[in-house]
Parts: sequence; structure tokens; C-alpha cells
Amino acid sequence: MKQQLNRRGFLKSSTAALAALGLPTIIPATAFGANNKIAIGCIGVGRMGSQNMQNFLGLDDACRVVAVCDTYAENREKAKQRVDGRYSDQGCAMYGDYRELLARKDVDAVMIAAQDHWHALIATAAAAAGKDMYCEKPLGVSIEQCQLIRKSIRDHKRVFQAGTWQRSQVKFRHACELVRNGYIGKLREVQVSAPGPQYQPKYEGSMDPQPVPEGFDWHMWRGPASTQPYNPGRVAWPDWYLIWDYCAGFICNWGVHHLDIANWGCPQLGTEPFEVECQGVYRKKGFTDNIESWRAEFTYASGLKMIFTDPQKQKTGTRFIGDKGWVHVDRAGIWSEPESLLKTELKEHELHLHASKHHQDDFLTSVRSRQDPVSDIDATHVASYLGLIAEIAARLEKKLKWDPKAEKFTGCDEANARLTRQLHNGWKL
Repeated sequence: MKQQLNRRGFLKSSTAALAALGLPTIIPATAFGANNKIAIGCIGVGRMGSQNMQNFLGLDDACRVVAVCDTYAENREKAKQRVDGRYSDQGCAMYGDYRELLARKDVDAVMIAAQDHWHALIATAAAAAGKDMYCEKPLGVSIEQCQLIRKSIRDHKRVFQAGTWQRSQVKFRHACELVRNGYIGKLREVQVSAPGPQYQPKYEGSMDPQPVPEGFDWHMWRGPASTQPYNPGRVAWPDWYLIWDYCAGFICNWGVHHLDIANWGCPQLGTEPFEVECQGVYRKKGFTDNIESWRAEFTYASGLKMIFTDPQKQKTGTRFIGDKGWVHVDRAGIWSEPESLLKTELKEHELHLHASKHHQDDFLTSVRSRQDPVSDIDATHVASYLGLIAEIAARLEKKLKWDPKAEKFTGCDEANARLTRQLHNGWKL
């Protein structure tokens, strides 16, 4: 009886045949169309990107990683080895420029985990190229960039999932459902706290320009950021997160996680006008210069307040305080007063939020259904700009008024001027 050739057998035989002919052993994603697998290209496969890629590799029945891209040759080579090892072939392509990967017609979706200052350029280009995307947070390093990504996603009818994976954990969803269904009574205050001051630069060498290491494309890594000579202190981890050129700071990059949960449990935070004040301390060590610690207070006409700080000022996570109790959720757990709230089981007629058990799989399901995933573009936009707004208030040391419909500050040209960021080195959105 003739045996059917399975996928891995096909890959091995095809790879051997191509090698015998002296041809490249890159097998196009279209070879897997019969298996209905979503072909994924991974852009940025360093620390976070490699973790995301590994999660997609674990969904072998639903997708296949066909290409990787990174400005570090070492990163892309390690990623290719991991992908090829998973599939037992040599089919993963490598690129140093994301535009080459996006030009591939056989790539259905991309995972984007480049540095924050690259998100807007890559995401808008991916949408224009017809790719769905799983993109790391925050959306961009300015509110205008967040707006442009959102517009591009909607104009090109793309599926977008942000890396705000807390939405795919039961405890975060449960906390938000308790609030949304009135189990803590009328919501009076939301307290949000995200890491910031504990992250300090690790580079302690010379700040003078240094030779670019072999296998690293510094000009591409730097991209639209200001023109600066190479120094390892600019690209080290977590140092680059602490530099304004590449990241607005953890008030946005880390804050987006817990601000996202705050907005999920209380959508008014992003739909109603508010006043905001923020006191902040800015970094001054080495190349680092973005915000280090902060305390922001958002005040709404209804009397609702949101206090957003770093963990030196209040407990990490998101706390919703109502007139009948409170619920606090963080990655370490979930707590409430009264404690019995946590045993609440929602009734069928009550609001049930999007239930996702696996963040990457939720994205793939949405790619097929063409419905928004749990961390969609609109939610990510709001969670990103809440942090960016707080940073602007801290930088200007002024009380500001925000109009969510116009997505502008009211009566402050100086603040509105900070809604945009200049791109350098010829890059344009």
C-alpha cells in the first residue's frame, strides 16, 4: 500500500532535491497551502521577538514561520536555526531589511518586535503590503504614530494583535468583568502602577563613538531616530528602553500593559474628556534621558479618577475601587475586597469579555475569521496614548486637558506640538 508523504517528509525530500541541484533551500510558504497554514515572517527576533516566535512555532497545526528578519546577523541566524530545527528542514529565509520580507507575496502575517521607534514604519508598511500583524506594544513613540498605525490597519482591513498578552489571562479578564458588571458598585477610582525606576542602564564604558561590530547594521537599527554615532550603550538591554530616541520610556512601554487593563475594565478612560497632571523625574545617566519615575492624576467630569504611578508610589498592577468594594489584578495574582468577589460566576445575560486562552493562537483565529482579536488596534491605541499623554504633562509641568474625540489637547499649542515626532535619515510615514 502506497504511503502518503507527510509534510515533514515532503520538506526533507524537497530540501534534498534542491541541494542536489545546487539551488537555494528556501521552500515557499505556498507549498503548505493545502494544510491551510498561515505563513508568518518574524521582524525583530531579539529578546522579545524570539519569545513570540517560539510561541508561534508551538502552533504547528495553525501556522508556519517561513522567514526571520533582524539587524543583527547573530539574531537572525539563531532564529533560523530554531525554526529549521523545529521543522527539520532548511526552509526559513533570513533578511536584514524588513522591506524585503514584506515584499514576499507568500507571507500572510508578520510578527513585529523591533525597537519602539520602528513600530510605526514597519506596521504601516506591513498593512499596505496586505499583511496581518502581531505587533509588540506600544503602538508608537508619539500619538500621531499611534493614529497612523490605527488608520492604516483600518484602511487596509488588516487584523492586528498587540503584545498586551495580559488580556489572554483569566485573572485579568475576570477582574475587568467584575468591574464592567457592577460587582464593586459605582467605580470611583482606578489605580495603575507599572515598573520604571528599577530598570537602570547596564553599560558603563566609554561614551565615545566606537566601531560598529561585524554583523550588525547600525544604520538600519537606528533608522528614523536621530543621527548618532554607534556606541554599545545605545543598543544594550535595557539601556535602549531608557533613551528617548528609541523609546518614550516605561511610562508608556511598560505602562501600556496595566493601562490596557484599566481601559478594558473602564472604557470611559479613553472615551471621556479629562484633565491630567504628572510629576516626573528624568534619567541623566550615560545616554539615558527619558522619564524614570512619575505620578500622574487623570480627572474626569463624572468624578472618576485614575492615578498612574511607578511601583515606588503604589502597588504594581491595576486596582479598580468602587463604592461597594475593590479588585486588584497583577501578574502575581488577583485580590479583592470583599474576598468573596473572586468566587463570582457571571450570569449568562451579563457582559462576557473576549475570552482568549493563548495570545498568539487568538491572533491566528482572527486572521482566519477576519474579526478583531482580544488586543485589537483601538484598545492598543488608547492604552498607548494614555501613557504618552502623561509623559507630555510631566515634560511640560502643566495641567492639560484632553479631548478624546479630536485626540488633541484643549487650549495648549505647546502640548499639541508634542503629539508628533520628527523622523530622521530620510525615513517618512
